Amino acid sequence: MTVSAPEAPGLAPGVPVALPGRLYRSYALGLLMLIYVVNFVDRQVVSILAEPIKLDLQLADWQLGLMTGLAFAVLYTVLGLPIARIAERGDRPWIIAIAVAVWSGFTALSGMAQSFTHLILARIGVGVGEAGCTPPALSLIADTVPKEERASAVSVYMLGAPVGSLLGLALGGLIADAFGWRMAFVLVGLPGLILAVIAALTLREPRRGRPKVAHADDGVPTFREALKELAGKRTYWRVVGGVTIKSFASYGALAFTGSFFFRNFPAELAEYSAMFGLKSAGFLGIALGVTSGVMAIIGTLLGGRLADHFARKDARAFAIIPAVGAVAGLPFSLAALNADSLVMAFVFLAAPGLLGSMWLGPAYGVVQSLVRPETRATATAVLLFVANLIGLGLGPLAVGILSDVFVAQGFSSADAIKTSLISFALLAFPCAWFFWSAAKTMREEIVS
Repeated sequence: MTVSAPEAPGLAPGVPVALPGRLYRSYALGLLMLIYVVNFVDRQVVSILAEPIKLDLQLADWQLGLMTGLAFAVLYTVLGLPIARIAERGDRPWIIAIAVAVWSGFTALSGMAQSFTHLILARIGVGVGEAGCTPPALSLIADTVPKEERASAVSVYMLGAPVGSLLGLALGGLIADAFGWRMAFVLVGLPGLILAVIAALTLREPRRGRPKVAHADDGVPTFREALKELAGKRTYWRVVGGVTIKSFASYGALAFTGSFFFRNFPAELAEYSAMFGLKSAGFLGIALGVTSGVMAIIGTLLGGRLADHFARKDARAFAIIPAVGAVAGLPFSLAALNADSLVMAFVFLAAPGLLGSMWLGPAYGVVQSLVRPETRATATAVLLFVANLIGLGLGPLAVGILSDVFVAQGFSSADAIKTSLISFALLAFPCAWFFWSAAKTMREEIVS
């Protein structure tokens, strides 16, 4: 199953080809999921390392927000569009392999940062690499699995988000406790270099089975044509709205979840950490992974399976499931943020971990069905451009600024971050509205 150099010109992009066998489909999907796991480990490990980095480099909360969000997101979102255009014609496995190598290398370099500026530059490099992952990966999945299994397949790929976040928290905390935050960056960056080689050598490009034509561009819309196609999709933009608000709230909260626990339950963290023979960062990373992380894994898989099941009768399920999940998880999020004890906070986090992750498979899966196959990578890149520039880029920064504002008004550091996170949790309402409104036009706009 080796892949040679990138695709030769002269292949007809719009011509359908036979799907590969189930064994290879399972292998390819599993490998892409592992790559996305590493993607999120390298992206989110910084959240559990935020407090030691803050103390070591003497940073304010807004700087933590900039480091975890905007610094990563700017080039991540901007470069996603040109890379997606290349992916519409080029060799997607090679694009993914190169991307993995780049972001893994810059993750390791983050551990060598000697100042805030150095760390910002390294995080920008991580964003540059990760821009080449999801658009070509989702396009490749859509060309590899049957349409009726698409949401389930995308949900398997999207498992990388909760699994990667879980591992980032747990491994980052344990390594930081044992060797310091710098070594945590170095060690979590290395596995991606191995996966990059495996992806380049074993993933297949389905376009190689298409007959040759006179021009390589036949059948592939220009960027302007692709945007014109997207502009006429009301459902697509409503899904983009829901994903963007969800990302804004989730990335903002995730960046400061570790800080919330460190500041609000320091004595209990120290007590339970000592009970298990761990330091606070390691214990917190494992505890968050076991509660919200494991439930998010279940929720991601469940959301995709439910969407594929119910969408056979009514395609609106792709939007209704994310809408219901967003609102249903809100009371538990508020309960966790207002809990009187560390244990109860963990218990309440389990429900939003499950319900708040059920949107991933349906939302990203249906985007692949709302456009022609030749526009799929671009549609994903535009979605990620909007959602990540606002959500990933501004979410953590907004939480950090809001926390600093509350501190300036006399709040304690613990109460400031708690109040900021409560404010962000309420964004579940507009998020649900966008998804619910997408259901109104879902059935007539699905094309592939």
